[in-house]
Amino acid sequence: MNGSLLLEKQQVYYRTGATRSLEFRLAQLAKLRQAIVEREDAIMLALREDLNRSEQEAFMLEIGLVLKEISFVRKRLKRWMKPAKVKTALTHAGSKGYIVPEPLGTALIIAPWNYPFQLAAAPLVGAIAAGNTAVLKPSELSPAVSSILSSLIQDTFDPSYIAVMEGGVEVSRELLNLPFDKIFFTGSVNVGKQVMAAAAKHLTPVTLELGGKSPAIVHHDANLKLAARRLAFGKFINAGQTCIAPDYVLVHRSAEGEFVEQMRKAVAKFYGAEPLTHPDYGRIISERHFSRLAGFLRDGEAVIGGRADELALRIEPTVLTVVDWSMPIMQEEIFGPILPVLVYDELQEAIDLINARPKPLALYLFSENPAIQKRVTEAVPFGGGCINDTLMHLATPYLPFGGVGESGTGAYHGEYSFKTFSHMKSVLKQTTKFDFAFRYPSAKGGLSIIRRLMK
Repeated sequence: MNGSLLLEKQQVYYRTGATRSLEFRLAQLAKLRQAIVEREDAIMLALREDLNRSEQEAFMLEIGLVLKEISFVRKRLKRWMKPAKVKTALTHAGSKGYIVPEPLGTALIIAPWNYPFQLAAAPLVGAIAAGNTAVLKPSELSPAVSSILSSLIQDTFDPSYIAVMEGGVEVSRELLNLPFDKIFFTGSVNVGKQVMAAAAKHLTPVTLELGGKSPAIVHHDANLKLAARRLAFGKFINAGQTCIAPDYVLVHRSAEGEFVEQMRKAVAKFYGAEPLTHPDYGRIISERHFSRLAGFLRDGEAVIGGRADELALRIEPTVLTVVDWSMPIMQEEIFGPILPVLVYDELQEAIDLINARPKPLALYLFSENPAIQKRVTEAVPFGGGCINDTLMHLATPYLPFGGVGESGTGAYHGEYSFKTFSHMKSVLKQTTKFDFAFRYPSAKGGLSIIRRLMK
């Protein structure tokens, strides 16, 4: 079925009103959850095939996150769907104001390859919860997960309600040319710009979950052993192919030596003496991405790692020092297991270096000082982040996840997913028991009354 016909079928189905009731939405979320649980092993195998993802990583970062999201949403959806009464202004005496959540209609969800299951299914949870129909476009770079997603959706839902369209760039272009009511895209900044341009032709609202160079600051008062362990976790999980992975570290000059040594110990603890042969260490998604990352190994000085296996598409967890901003590795998002470490002397220097560049998707600060924590979070704009940790802000459904500026627009997870796929419609219910004559043209003394009321 081509995209145009599929969209038309979903628009017809949406207009029947079938997706709007609470009971329908809860039932569909339950069906999705059951389908995932039944195919857990198959999803894990697909993730292993595409990315060599371990079972622990597969469940923690993909399957488990989606199951938790579904449970969280189902418990709260009834409350979110209720019209919310708002206060009445003095000028509107006698009326009642409501905000009514309304589905946007037909949604297009374009998912990336780095977390190919979670970043397709988690937005879908929001689309279903908000009462939309949806078309999923998985990445062709993760074909095993794309295939399992396609069969899961096809076996669970009518394509007039939820469908998957597999394929390459040409399928994405076809879908982006269609008048969907919402586009949700996760991917690179450059492709995000193309998505936004395509959406503008139909004035389609978009949520863009992009990326960029997310910094980490390690201040001199940080717990360096813990900072190194948590940064190694955040950077090298999925072989660094995580949109919110720390892209580079700014470490206080006095702490650099100890920090590097603690990183060395953390990498050895996680992946052994030979990470390239570790059975659960991830691989790079394609030869093209491998070549790009291998080129970065020529920058700076590899004080940890630095070796690569082209046949296995693996690059060791690598830490580079003696790096400067003119090098290629500092010009674009790395998206791989290579971590540049730069030093600073004063905290303001680190803040200025970050603020001189596009607003990052994430920021990670390691410091024991509440004043330092407050200073950095107030002085640096970023999508979201952690103090004394990495990645974990993504895993809570109570926090919105999204970027700002070049790192994205819009947010999701939990209630924010429901709102992302909803229109908050304003409704004013006016009384008929009385009427204010002063508001009408030529009312005697009307202007003076209006002036007093609207001060």
